[in-house]
Amino acid sequence: MNDSLYSELKVIGMKGTEEFTNQIDAYLRYWRSAGTRSFLIEPDNIRFKTGEAKCIIHESLRGQDVYIFADMYNYGVTYDMYGIDYPMSPDDHFQDLKRIICAIGGKARRISVIMPLLYESRQDKRSSRESLDCAIGLQELVRMGVSNIITFDVHNISVQNAIPLSGFDNVRPTYQMIKALVETVPDICIDPEHLMIISPDEGGMSRCMYYSSVLGLNLGMFYKRRDYSIVVDGKNPIVAHEYLGSDLTGKDVIIVDDIISSGESILDVAAQLKGKGAGRIYIFASFGIFCNGLDRVDEAYNNGMFNKIFTTNLIYRTAELKKREWYTEVNLCKYVSLIIDTLNHDHSISGLLNPSDRIRNLLDNR
Repeated sequence: MNDSLYSELKVIGMKGTEEFTNQIDAYLRYWRSAGTRSFLIEPDNIRFKTGEAKCIIHESLRGQDVYIFADMYNYGVTYDMYGIDYPMSPDDHFQDLKRIICAIGGKARRISVIMPLLYESRQDKRSSRESLDCAIGLQELVRMGVSNIITFDVHNISVQNAIPLSGFDNVRPTYQMIKALVETVPDICIDPEHLMIISPDEGGMSRCMYYSSVLGLNLGMFYKRRDYSIVVDGKNPIVAHEYLGSDLTGKDVIIVDDIISSGESILDVAAQLKGKGAGRIYIFASFGIFCNGLDRVDEAYNNGMFNKIFTTNLIYRTAELKKREWYTEVNLCKYVSLIIDTLNHDHSISGLLNPSDRIRNLLDNR
């Protein structure tokens, strides 16, 4: 196998991702015996008082292999406009990402964007006269010279059809989630008699089927009954969650989802599972946004509705969330570093995207 590099490696972390990209840099420096030589580039994203902005990169990236790590949902980053402090929205972050690409000036040999939670990923399909923001955003990046887009647990994989001739990789943190579970709950019994996988809706069945098959567990699901006569906060409200599956009495349960937004839907599912006799309930979600705060989640935990929530560190998490007894953070820094290192050597990442062998080894060595 040819171990030569595609070209010299550089990693750019956007605002709010410094902790994550510093860990990436540490892994890359260790693997490559780079000593104190950093692979990080720090752009200056300058914001004027009017809200306008520009990006400056202080060194040439001509001919280099550049990876930009972007957290579109980091509202912990703020800016001052007309004397008022504003949290950055996904639109603000996306504009800053385009400014970074523009500042590179087309000189890099290859630009890859690692965007764990895809920009506008829940506006991924069109059902009436409405915008298709996710597809338009992907096309913008490709037109600006981005070769590869790497995302995690995308809400709808079909959105990649917007850029069929460009690289698009969807990564699922299945192995890391299972590893975190067995380390956090050492007495968990992973067999069909004691554990079951639950999908909270129809859209999540594919990821749950993978968990079910690789762990050898039975699978159940809920489907959302909605009121299509009204729209609340841009969507049809859920009237009820209806369960389809086998008996849950006495069984532990893993609910698998991509995003916890407000948390209302998944907590309702957990409450119904408890009502059907489920034992311990563990929730896997790649991204925990908790946009309505943590009070209702705290209440559900205190009432025994679930035992643990596992989310990755791929996006912004508040200090309050990290302190919660019910919360476990799943660290993806090493995994992202492996993806960057492998691609920079121009090797396939197929083995990293399919972790079934690693999962089996993990379970065999318990």
